[in-house]
Amino acid sequence: MKPLIALAAVLCATSLAAPLSMAAAASAQAAYRTPMTAFGQPDLSGNWTNASMTPETRPAAFGDRAVYTPEEVKKLEHKAVEEQQQDAKPTDPNAPPPTKGGDAPPPGTRPEFAAAGGAVGGYNYGWLDPGTYVMRVNGEPRTSIITAPGGKAPPYKSGVTPPDFRAMFRDVYDNPENRSLGERCVMGFGRNAGPPMLANGFYNNDYQIVQSPEAVAIRVEMVHDVRIIRLNSTHRADGVRPWMGDSIGHWEGKTLVAETTNIPEGQAYHGAWKNLTVIERFTRLGPDRLLYQFTIHDPTMWAADWGGEYEFHPLKGEIYEYACHEGNYALRNILAGARAKEKEAAAAPAAPPAKGGAK
Repeated sequence: MKPLIALAAVLCATSLAAPLSMAAAASAQAAYRTPMTAFGQPDLSGNWTNASMTPETRPAAFGDRAVYTPEEVKKLEHKAVEEQQQDAKPTDPNAPPPTKGGDAPPPGTRPEFAAAGGAVGGYNYGWLDPGTYVMRVNGEPRTSIITAPGGKAPPYKSGVTPPDFRAMFRDVYDNPENRSLGERCVMGFGRNAGPPMLANGFYNNDYQIVQSPEAVAIRVEMVHDVRIIRLNSTHRADGVRPWMGDSIGHWEGKTLVAETTNIPEGQAYHGAWKNLTVIERFTRLGPDRLLYQFTIHDPTMWAADWGGEYEFHPLKGEIYEYACHEGNYALRNILAGARAKEKEAAAAPAAPPAKGGAK
């Protein structure tokens, strides 16, 4: 992504209003009348963001506690502001070049940020948009997006082999189709497009919703993915698994309910894809609140359905171009290295035949 484009997106995404308390959220929701489109649908349209400090999976230290204390929220959000202020300081033009391998990030840097920067070519905070608020649902500051017990995906059914996510990134340098979808700019990294739709923790967690009488389109900033939810339709029966799956939807009162099947293997969620159905619910709760809930259904993987929820908030700005491959030499060089190894192997002298072979 081009740096200036990225910075513009970051500046837009971070201009958010402070979240409401539980009492204020309940009061505002009770008084709110959902606007309607010209063709009679509840109006979900506009630019939204799901950038948040709340992780998908609850940290083990919280156990079954789904809500932060006021003191914990204050500490987390204050730290986020401090990080922004510290990293927004001008770079010293007289600073020496980075050390070999890259300078270490400052002490106290969040682990996810340390993974994005600190090495040559890494991002500093100026290019990131991780969210500066703990995610609330109805004013409750949540410790995780997932609402299943423990704030994490439930155990797999007996006999199901858990996926080895680390193995996906080992020794896959010889074929471009073995590289990740995000690295190839086929889809965004993380799960921004979904379903389910989840922030990636770094940047570009922004969306535009456009409605028509026949469909709802969700444009995702990351790689410009666009998911079309066909209204009052049926799932395709040709066996094709398009990126982001096959989504159909209908309205239940003021809630858009979307059902997605035919999800490709490359977009598996916690290992599920072949028999996975994702149910999503979008409900406008206020001018600055769009409740998003998802349910995971795969009886071959889990004994019962599970899911999560969060609230989108308005994006004060537009979604800009995502120029994914400009200046990206890594993929080409990775594949070039594999071709070089193949040439070396072909040019190596053949091994002599083993002595004492069979007669």
